[in-house]
Order: sequence, then structure tokens, then C-alpha cells
Amino acid sequence: MSLEIPYTTGLTPDGKAVTGQVDFSRVPRFAGPGTFAGLPSLAEVGEAQAGVIGIPFDSGVTFRPGARFGPEGIRGASHLIRPYNVELDSFPFAKHQVADVGNLAVTPFGVDRAVEAMLTGLAAARERAGKLVILGGDHTIAYPALKTLARHHGPISVLHFDAHIDTFGPYFGAAMHHGTPFRRAAEEGLLDPEGCMHVGIRGPLYGPHDLSDDRAVGFQTVHSSEFATTGLPGILEQILTRLGDRPVYVSVDIDVLDPAFAPGTGTPEPGGLASRELLYLLRGLAPLNLVGADVVEVAPAYDHADVTSLAAAHIAYEFLSLWGR
Repeated sequence: MSLEIPYTTGLTPDGKAVTGQVDFSRVPRFAGPGTFAGLPSLAEVGEAQAGVIGIPFDSGVTFRPGARFGPEGIRGASHLIRPYNVELDSFPFAKHQVADVGNLAVTPFGVDRAVEAMLTGLAAARERAGKLVILGGDHTIAYPALKTLARHHGPISVLHFDAHIDTFGPYFGAAMHHGTPFRRAAEEGLLDPEGCMHVGIRGPLYGPHDLSDDRAVGFQTVHSSEFATTGLPGILEQILTRLGDRPVYVSVDIDVLDPAFAPGTGTPEPGGLASRELLYLLRGLAPLNLVGADVVEVAPAYDHADVTSLAAAHIAYEFLSLWGR
């Protein structure tokens, strides 16, 4: 029996060959390579227009650890993904080259050192793999992602799906942790204060000053409770109006979903979105200038039947589908 991996193929609009997923009609999903959705590795194709990269780092968490195993869990769940996205009428792996970049090997023993390694690794990956979907890891990774993108695009608009605002200040003397990436990014001028937005925020805070500090950074907020009154089309309209044609980074903390849909995370909050609601909003982002994305805070040790990893895998797939339309 040949050990050669049977990949599907495609053609770009200008006729260039594309290596797609493993042909799962010839290789069982549970027997294929451990890449995202059975895609080729970047080493196999040399370069790509879009890539999936893991950052297995969770030294910035303030409650339950375990998101360092998120990329592995998401990749495992992603083998259920098929090549055609019905909702977006997209073959995301056929019209341009998509590859799994692998993981950045960053130290778990120092947040600042890890962030520097992330900056170096993401810059190198972006040169070879174009637009990146980052699999976390904790939300600290959004800061180096934004810093990398701002070097090419200038200030970035952030569409942030989360239960928490993540514009908090230092915690136990640490200026960088998973609750503060957007505050640090704003302080360094990496964000467009006219085009940033939180969606799904809920749960208790330390006080009203958290919200006023957040507004000062430049974020508008759609609280989770507004989904019952405004409805999905109205919320999507708010998002598209706010972000316009700016370069947009979409950051999805998996705890934006209710714990019923995503128990495998470090800081769960009741009252969140359903998977269907989140996927609806992501599919509606097609008019935006999406320059990068992440899905973070998946902690498989707290999961049940891989439901959190499955949700995260499909979130990443929606980003790739938006780029592959």
C-alpha cells in the first residue's frame, strides 16, 4: 500500500493548481494527517494564500488553564469538515491555496518572551501563508497578531466576539495577560478607535469604570442580552455599519458561546450565544475587508464530546470560506 497522501486538487481563477484536502473518500477521516481539515502542510506546498496556524500558549490565563491544548483539539475536530460551504456557496480549499502552517513553539515560562516569539513567528508565517487564522491558545495571542497586521495595514479595526471585554488593566502586576490584549494594542496605536466592536459581552465586572475605560479605548458594545431584543439581522447591520471598509481583524473567544455550546473553556459565562447565532454573524461578514482572524480559549480538558472543539473548528472554517468565495 502506498504511503503517499491522496489530496484533492483544484484551480485558481487564473489557472494555477491548488492542493486541497485529503480525499476522504479514499482515506477515512480518522486515519488522515493531523492537519486542520486534512489540508496539506505549508512544508508540502511551499506557500499559500491562506493559512491556519496554532499558538499553543496559555500562560496568560487568570482562571482555568488548558488552552495550550486548543490547537490540537480544534485540528482533531476539524476532520469532519467537508470541502463545500453551503451557506456561503464557497469551496474554500479549491479556489486558492490553503495550508496548515503548524504551531508556533513559544515558551510557557514568560509572557513577554512568548509574545516576542509570537511576533517573529507570525511575521514569518504571514510572508509564506498570506492571511492567517490563528488557533489559540489564550487571548493574549491577539496582541502580537494585531501588532503584526498593523505593520502592513496601519491601525486595525477589531470585531471581538467574547463574554468579556478584554480591555482590563494589569492583574497581579502583570501588564500582559488574556484579559488585556486590546487595551495594550490601543495604547500602542494599533487599533482604529472609530472601528472597533465587542459582541456578546455579559457577566459581572469589577465596576462601572470597566465599561467607561472600554469606551475610552474606542469599542462599541453589543451585549448578549441585546440578541433577544435587536435580533440577528439588526446586530449584523450594526457590525457592518461600524466596520465599513476598514481592515478588520475578527477575534473569537469561544466563551462568547453559552457554556451549553462551549463548556471547554477557561472562563465560562452563562447567558451566551448559540452556535447558530455566531455562525450566522460570521457568514454575514462577507462585505468586510477581513485581514486576519483567530479563535481562542478552547480548553479541551473541560470539554464534553468535543463540542467546543467542533464549534471552534467550524468558526475557523467560516473564516477560510469567506476568503475563498
